[in-house]
Amino acid sequence: MCSVDVGLDQSHTARMDKKFPDYVPPTQVAYRPDGGTTLHLRKCRLGVERGDSVEEVVFDQAVVSFGTMEDNDVTLVDDTVSRNHCRIYQEGSSYVIQDLESTNGTFVNEVRIKEAYLKPGCTIELGNSRIQFHSFDEEVQITPLADERFGDIIGASREMRRIFGVLDKIAPSDVTVVIEGETGTGKEVVANTIHKKSSRADKPFIVFDCSAVPANLIESELFGHEKGSFTGAVVSRPGLFELANGGTVFMDELGELELELQPKLLRVLETREVRRVGGARSMKVDVRVIAATNRALEEEVRAGRFRQDLFYRLSVVRVHLPPVRDRREDIPLLVRHFLQKGRFNKHPDGHRRIEHVSRNVLEALRGYDWPGNVRELLNVIERAVSFAESDTIELTDLPQHIVESEHMQRLQTIGARITNQGRQTVDELGAFKDAKEKWVASFEREYIVRLLERHGYNISHAAREAEIDRKYFRKLMKKYAIENPKNKTDG
Repeated sequence: MCSVDVGLDQSHTARMDKKFPDYVPPTQVAYRPDGGTTLHLRKCRLGVERGDSVEEVVFDQAVVSFGTMEDNDVTLVDDTVSRNHCRIYQEGSSYVIQDLESTNGTFVNEVRIKEAYLKPGCTIELGNSRIQFHSFDEEVQITPLADERFGDIIGASREMRRIFGVLDKIAPSDVTVVIEGETGTGKEVVANTIHKKSSRADKPFIVFDCSAVPANLIESELFGHEKGSFTGAVVSRPGLFELANGGTVFMDELGELELELQPKLLRVLETREVRRVGGARSMKVDVRVIAATNRALEEEVRAGRFRQDLFYRLSVVRVHLPPVRDRREDIPLLVRHFLQKGRFNKHPDGHRRIEHVSRNVLEALRGYDWPGNVRELLNVIERAVSFAESDTIELTDLPQHIVESEHMQRLQTIGARITNQGRQTVDELGAFKDAKEKWVASFEREYIVRLLERHGYNISHAAREAEIDRKYFRKLMKKYAIENPKNKTDG
């Protein structure tokens, strides 16, 4: 028999895990001790009796609706079934069925219910219709993708390629996703990529920044309003959920959402219905919800600033984006991408202003900690392009706080030892800018010579190790009058 419980509380997940240990865990990403990744996709399989046959349908979404109206997920041709009869929704590690005030009621294993937990194997009766319920866990092993990009997301580090593997599996489904990460890590880019990789790609992608809208207008923005519902409501207006119907709603900075509005968002997620401010009826909406936050939502829940039931409803799949300081090997790739795609690097005729980035610049960028992450890196590159006096970004084009970082200071110390310049007085060094340019020139020349010697003066091999263009490598050799002492031809 199914467990029948009216009025779910927030500790139901722990209770159900104890009552029914065979319950399927929620869709989630699991990181194994061996470094691998497993995606557990929770799904329900319904056997819908239609005459003498049984039609099997599988759902991985958070809510499945039943009724005679065509906008239900399962449409039943049965005069004894109401237009919007009932729904099944995921709650923590459980599936729950809820009657929607139907005329003839909803029965589970011949017991009429208002709300009930479902156990695999239960029989659901709606009027004269019978449905067999089963849940299962589809386990998918995630393999890091080999590509350096996934949609609009750039990254070659193993952590980013592992995230690509997760996104590749979840994007085609309708599961709710929470994207976590520091400010500037690219959460909106990830959300947009998930949308583009889904079956909703040709439908709207609506962005709502919970921190950018005044608290007294958020409800109207999300759910819409009717004419005259409040001062200033001179016309009726649809909300973002209506506008996104069929597509995706991306809720950025979710942790900033006012506590009193969270139950209303929860209701939309559970019922997939919205009611405009001042409206008398609810409207069905078919949307996928992706949320992002730079806050630790578990801590927000413990502090009472975020509802636990909303947290569980949203956290079907959680993806954490690493900060740039934890994926420094991706910096050259990101820089190249910005220079290739950024409008700031285009002449009116479409040609690029900047073609190269000096080795010293890449070293400085790798050594900086990037508290603003990818967004800050993009801003620095845009600034450098505007300052550059040639087709190459040099150290002098970077902000001083990056050039003078602890990492670069250590490199300067090493460079001084390499060049054996010995100690010089301040008078000998001259002005800061002149001294820096002298050091850079000395470092560059010594670096090029050492690299050529290592590769037997094979310019192609030396340029490849330096990760700079071969033509630019030759340009540096010419600049510092470096020649092959053995007059060897380069490969």
